[in-house]
Amino acid sequence: MTDLATTDDLFFTRAGMDRGRVETLVAESLDGADDGELFLEYRQSESVAFDDGRLRAASFDTTQGFGLRAISGEAAGYAHASELSEDAIRRAGETVRAVRSGGGGVAAPGPSGTNASLYTDTNPLGEVAFERKVELLKEMDAYARGLDPRVRQVTASLSGEWQAVQILRADGSRAADIRPLVRLNIAVVAAQGDRMESGSFGTGGRTGFAACIDPASWKPQVEEALRQALVNLESIPAPAGEMQVVLAPGWPGILLHEAIGHGLEGDFNRKKTSAFSGLMGQQVASRGVTVVDDGTIHDRRGSLTIDDEGTPSSRTVLIEDGVLTGYMQDRQNARLMGMQPTGNGRRESFAHAPMPRMTNTYMMAGERDPEEILRSVKKGLYAVNFGGGQVDITSGKFVFSASEAYLVENGRIGAPVKGATLIGNGPDVLTRVRMIGNDMKLDPGVGTCGKDGQGVPVGVGQPTLLIDNLTVGGTQAG
Repeated sequence: MTDLATTDDLFFTRAGMDRGRVETLVAESLDGADDGELFLEYRQSESVAFDDGRLRAASFDTTQGFGLRAISGEAAGYAHASELSEDAIRRAGETVRAVRSGGGGVAAPGPSGTNASLYTDTNPLGEVAFERKVELLKEMDAYARGLDPRVRQVTASLSGEWQAVQILRADGSRAADIRPLVRLNIAVVAAQGDRMESGSFGTGGRTGFAACIDPASWKPQVEEALRQALVNLESIPAPAGEMQVVLAPGWPGILLHEAIGHGLEGDFNRKKTSAFSGLMGQQVASRGVTVVDDGTIHDRRGSLTIDDEGTPSSRTVLIEDGVLTGYMQDRQNARLMGMQPTGNGRRESFAHAPMPRMTNTYMMAGERDPEEILRSVKKGLYAVNFGGGQVDITSGKFVFSASEAYLVENGRIGAPVKGATLIGNGPDVLTRVRMIGNDMKLDPGVGTCGKDGQGVPVGVGQPTLLIDNLTVGGTQAG
């Protein structure tokens, strides 16, 4: 069954709505508007959490609803409801008509279709029995405790969802997508004497649960979480000051995502509130730095066959060899800026209007051997994993906490450090990249991005990077 047929069954047959009448309601509601759509959504989600030897929480939720949007210039009217009925859509139409230009306008053309399918449409929630999921988390707990007597607490969780969407436009065109998403997380607390430290790891993607329940997959994850906890038990206070910083490949791309990626989203640049505003075609990073947002990678957490406006996702080169070449665009901001949509119009749910958001954002590999990069550092920091961070889009300033980092002296990795924070300015940091490794790696599939109160799944990635003269906040003088 095609995605359109499946979603027709969910939204029209089961809900008792007539598709022809709904299409007429959409056309009437958006008559005279520049753009807009009806977004229909059905979502099942499940979560199981095991904490300290017992089942802590389990949930299963089903939600459905619609969002109707009309756009006129920079103005947008949005109405949503959890009731799937023709009457509810009609009432929503009366609300959004307030922003129409009054008729006579030419509606923006709809997105082109796609035959691509980047992930399975199988619902992962029914693949594995609930009892087996609980047993899996119990096995992970026992395995972690059996690895080392210093393990004091283990927290494991498994979650999944199945989302079906259909987008209807005023011209009668329709697009649909069915999106699975799973995630497995493990956190371990280890103690030595009166000191306790933690480590965590997780994986996920737009797949089923099969890989999650395979011991060959989850055992290395447990081992990695424990390794981080044991490393942190040996950590010393982080130095402070300006120094060379080497970023490991993979998850440290979260710094790229936050400090640089958000500044390349279309809305901030249209409003000229981004540190990158007005710099298109200019050198904004060191030579060799190429940054891409790619929503077309199969089975990845941040990938989308189509975005939440119906535009097929794409591979958008944002920075090429240090030159700013593109922004991530939804339909409204692209039209107002005279650009093309890039398939980055995303929303958390039917209750939210779409806006430009990242998918899988990463820096391309360079030519340097990672060992060569580390050997070049006389005195600095090697940051392997990150926890939380903050960024100011307008100024580009950021602060990130390293959850695993090491001193580097005379080209050798030394003692692990605790409490290291990286402080800088996104656009400025791009110009301080001195060496780019040949080992680009994507994160394991656990990223969630927040913007204006909305969270969406994303991916990040990068190769090993050497950054000169980055400010490190720590607890002792460097």
